[in-house]
Amino acid sequence: MADASSCLDPVECGAPPASRSPARIALVLAVLGMGGFAIGVTEFAAMSVLPAFAAGLGVDEPTAGHVISAYAAGVVVGAPILAVLGARAPRWLLLIGFMALFAVGNGLSALAPTYEWMLVFRFLSGVPHGAYFGVAALVAASLVPLRLRSRAVSTTLLGLTIGTVIGVPAVNAISQAHGWRWTFAIVAGLAVLTMSLVAMFAPRDPAHRDATPLRELGALKSGQVWLTLGVGAIGFGGLFAVYAYLASTLTAVTGAAPEVLPWVFGVFGLGMVAGNLVAGWAADRFGMPAAGGLLLWSAFALALYPFAAPHLWAMFVVVFLIGGGGGLGSVLQTRLMDVAGDAQTLAAALNHSAFNFANALGPLMAGMAVAAGWGWVSTGWVGVGLSLAGFLIWVVAWRTGRPSRTA
Repeated sequence: MADASSCLDPVECGAPPASRSPARIALVLAVLGMGGFAIGVTEFAAMSVLPAFAAGLGVDEPTAGHVISAYAAGVVVGAPILAVLGARAPRWLLLIGFMALFAVGNGLSALAPTYEWMLVFRFLSGVPHGAYFGVAALVAASLVPLRLRSRAVSTTLLGLTIGTVIGVPAVNAISQAHGWRWTFAIVAGLAVLTMSLVAMFAPRDPAHRDATPLRELGALKSGQVWLTLGVGAIGFGGLFAVYAYLASTLTAVTGAAPEVLPWVFGVFGLGMVAGNLVAGWAADRFGMPAAGGLLLWSAFALALYPFAAPHLWAMFVVVFLIGGGGGLGSVLQTRLMDVAGDAQTLAAALNHSAFNFANALGPLMAGMAVAAGWGWVSTGWVGVGLSLAGFLIWVVAWRTGRPSRTA
């Protein structure tokens, strides 16, 4: 990343243009967060209604988990492709286009006639996910001084975490009353709303004059970029291993009534909000070490999960602690800004490809454990293993990357 003291382009260097007031910056961040809210609802509410759409589509729950993985696969594939293809386009136009594709994918998901079509439509819904967050993070970082980058980025991700607190329980309750298809129909409406807000309020900054697809692909030459992505791709899988089958565990092991489920998912979301806020502050203050701390925190919380599962009161506590590990995203997002050089858009988008690789890997491994007869609580131990594996990758990234760290 360019040195702010010598940079001639304040947008590229992260210095806020003088014409943007604090109120205007806050409004733009809120608009960017609205897109994150819509994405958070579809990503996590789909998991919360997994038993319902499994029954509706005529498949068992471990098989229905592949629908979650299909969405994640769409993110993994779509983020780098859209980031490279959109290298020369203004970021505000990219945000509108990505939300339009997101709206179409979720609208079709609400109408899916079979399990096979649901897999296709969830894959399509995931394609713009990572690219939206990557571009939104760069827009957010361009609005504030360098010392506040992580907090600005975490604000865009805060929309996702607020989605897990408010959106997921609300959509879960609506879906229980009127059918699981409403989950995806509501998300499509939120995406259209986001498109309108971006069109009205997002800054009209032009594309960088030197941006090219080839320059963006330069991010793939950096070992630190790959290691940072590896931390998220593996380490974050622990959270998804548990979350994907949380509803099933609450029903089969805890014995929770259906009306209690939205409250548990809401507590999980509160944990994500708290973790995101703390992580944004910690990343600005400590940098990459904050990621290592979050991975150890996740491993500890996930290890408590199998013991808490039979007791509803304990599940509320442990689910909150597990949600706190969700702050990892903002830490790794700003780390990628430091190590990606000129390929900022691709690196930012790839961060969400990595997390959604984790979103595919975690449920896949947890589903295998359940299908093997190890029980619903085995998802916690799968999560511990993934978090610790991510921590080992973090150790390698930290030890090899320390000499080149930027301020």
